[in-house]
Amino acid sequence: MNRFFVDAWDPGYGASFEAAPAGPAAPSSAQVEAEHELPAVDWRAIGPRPEVRAPDVVLLVDGVRRIDASIWTAEDDGGSFPGLAASYAAGVVRCDLDRGAAQLAGATVERGLFTASPSATDVVAGNVRYPVHRVSGSGELAKLPAAVQGPLTALEVQVSAAARTDDDLLVVDGPLRNRRQLPRTLGYIKTQHSQYLDARLTAVVTGLPPGHRSPVFRLGTAWGGWSWYLRLPVAAGAPWAGIVRLECSADLEIAEAVWLADLSAVTLPRFASSPYKDPRAPQNLVPIAGLERLLRSRLGDARLLHRALAVAARTAAARTGR
Repeated sequence: MNRFFVDAWDPGYGASFEAAPAGPAAPSSAQVEAEHELPAVDWRAIGPRPEVRAPDVVLLVDGVRRIDASIWTAEDDGGSFPGLAASYAAGVVRCDLDRGAAQLAGATVERGLFTASPSATDVVAGNVRYPVHRVSGSGELAKLPAAVQGPLTALEVQVSAAARTDDDLLVVDGPLRNRRQLPRTLGYIKTQHSQYLDARLTAVVTGLPPGHRSPVFRLGTAWGGWSWYLRLPVAAGAPWAGIVRLECSADLEIAEAVWLADLSAVTLPRFASSPYKDPRAPQNLVPIAGLERLLRSRLGDARLLHRALAVAARTAAARTGR
């Protein structure tokens, strides 16, 4: 082995690029249109444009979720359905770039019981209520965690909408999914699970200098959208070190997508984290890291909630004589 790299992220968080078994060159099945901003033969690193000014206000929104307990229902016919008692929270940080100040602009915690059981009702555990979220299908236990994402996304939209002002920029931690209708909004993907571009265009991405971006391309995935890569400030290292993927709505014209891409290049690098402060540096942006910590603290003590749920289950069993 002549050369190797150590990923800057703490191994407990995975890797900043998580390749398929075939390796980083394994192509995604998504259709890619790479020639909208520049012809593929002219692809190159694009630096910050001097005429593009960062917005006065940047809103960064994130959500967290936690499974408080797995449950099983007891149906009248003797059958049973699995369920998850989950807590989730969303919040938004308002960054005033003119003043160099950041503050929490809103945060909300909600809980739910996710199950396909037709007989399930809200669960009250001490002072905490878990409203029923009925899932479709047979409700296999392995698929229930994904059911939490929909209500969490809706909560993120709710808290961010309440904090928006004219001409701000909203950055969502993760893919846009069904938030594509929000104006001036970017999806921020810090872990690269798939490689969408061919080898030559990928070489442009992995060769990006800090603060530079790739040309905008279009993804034909289920959610679709315009996308581009940006390298945050990072010391020399692995090919994908410091690289994030951004996306915006497919409903925008290419000129609008390019404007947002240029805006990201002059805005996001200033929020990059440092390795001595964050094990997922530089991709885990400083305001988002702080927001994650605050939201997790607001979910409550997991052990106390688990205990309260167990007590509620025993109480319900005693009441029904089962």
